[in-house]
Amino acid sequence: MPRHPQLYAWAERVATRFPDLPRHQAAAPAEWSFGMVLAHACGRTAVAVALAAVLGQGVNTARQRLRELYQPAARTAGRGRTGFDPTTCCGPLVRWITAGWADRRVALALGVTNLADRFHVLTAAVVYRGCGTPVAWAVLPANTKDPWNPHRVRLLDRVAAALGPGWAVLVLTDRGLASADLFRAITGRGFHPLMRVKAGGPFLPAGWHRFHPSGAFAARDGDRFAAAGTAYKTAPLGCPLSACRVAGCADPWVLLTDLPVGAGDPCGYAFRARVGHGFKVLKSGGWQWHRTRITAPDRADRMWAAVAVATLWLVEVGGLAECEPRPETVPPFRTAGRPRVHRVFRVGLGLILAGLLAGRVADGRFVPEPWPAPEPIPSQTEAEFMPHLTYP
Repeated sequence: MPRHPQLYAWAERVATRFPDLPRHQAAAPAEWSFGMVLAHACGRTAVAVALAAVLGQGVNTARQRLRELYQPAARTAGRGRTGFDPTTCCGPLVRWITAGWADRRVALALGVTNLADRFHVLTAAVVYRGCGTPVAWAVLPANTKDPWNPHRVRLLDRVAAALGPGWAVLVLTDRGLASADLFRAITGRGFHPLMRVKAGGPFLPAGWHRFHPSGAFAARDGDRFAAAGTAYKTAPLGCPLSACRVAGCADPWVLLTDLPVGAGDPCGYAFRARVGHGFKVLKSGGWQWHRTRITAPDRADRMWAAVAVATLWLVEVGGLAECEPRPETVPPFRTAGRPRVHRVFRVGLGLILAGLLAGRVADGRFVPEPWPAPEPIPSQTEAEFMPHLTYP
């Protein structure tokens, strides 16, 4: 790797976080992510132009070196080199984020982002300060009938292996992912699902006599409901249900979980919205992934390693600035009880670029966020519920 001082310092930091990767493989996502910050894009040409200008090299030289990340082993330069396996990135990324966390709790969101008619990218992202940072992913070709749940289960396995025992992991899924099989897969790995289901799905609270549409338990503004019971009729799933409806929302949040009634709060599902912000960072709001010309899923899979490292860097630096604002920052870009004025990603990008102009590499760390304390939800009998029954 060219010995540009800041690039070399960043490459050393990435190599330290990826100790099991060969040196040349750890250097590839480091160089890509460094160039992505300069170019504000992830396209190979844009990154190569930015790196070439900084390193004083030809653009074609930088392009060829960047290609080494996503080329198969048979097409990489050098003797005895192996292809880059993106599945090995999950452990280092998870440990990078959670290093030093005394409060061993993580919110993990499962989601999917699509790229036109080329790819479906299934992701497992750690949600942190308004953004989802991908730590495991699977790139699938579009327009295929390949079931997605087995791929999601493998993503969960990677995260579980990276964290090890002793962690409380809250897995957030949207309505399109709801299934009894995925619920059992999550709980089978010791994780706690917070799985949003459709309002029309049936649920039978324990001790009641009939199923009701899940949305009926939070049909009016301000409604809150929590009870153990049985979800689904054809493939019954015994689990608690939590539901709430906030004024102004078109639909209630109806969630299946394995947390005991009273231990989980449906408002914790608000973390799930951050994975959407993360997808925006990957596309039009940040790395311009939607403009990529890659057509092979395996190459896109390897490319995502660089995207994940770059996103983590910006969120790490921007998140620390939110926790420890500089004295000259007037007013602070976030105050208690109010939404963020600036995204952590954008703040991190500005601080990193300012650091590079000053001749240094901005550093950061991940500081755990406080989790919402569950609010008590009064129990309700079927006799009390029926007079107010409103079907969604």
